[in-house]
Amino acid sequence: MERVEVLLVEDDPNDADLVLHVLRKNNIANEVHVVEDGKEALDFLFCRGDYSDRDITHPPKLVLLDLKLPHVQGHDVLKQVRENEKTRSIPVVILTSSGLDYDITKGYKLGVNSYVQKPVDFDEFQKAVELLGRYWLTLNKTSIE
Repeated sequence: MERVEVLLVEDDPNDADLVLHVLRKNNIANEVHVVEDGKEALDFLFCRGDYSDRDITHPPKLVLLDLKLPHVQGHDVLKQVRENEKTRSIPVVILTSSGLDYDITKGYKLGVNSYVQKPVDFDEFQKAVELLGRYWLTLNKTSIE
């Protein structure tokens, strides 16, 4: 069976726990790496710092990216991912509480694959994570499979 690796970039521990719970409960991802800020996300993706032992030729199948992050904001993470040939094709989904037109427009201009506003309702949040997980990790085909 193919290993499904996801990078979850989320600074809210409650949201991170809920995403992990939904992905595991539905057997959507084998391995989910959680980082709490944009700098750590970039280190993971570019195999730097604490992640220097990672192999950049085996990127995560999906990045779930919050926008409002410590150290490096989500849009800046996305920009650097899209500017680098080695990470450009990794699917990135912005999963954030922001529904601001500015954030949505900027995300798409920078090359996000999808923008999902986190539902406030607990059950709706779970459904949204399950749907996006099923689509991006089971239905969607990428060049990095």
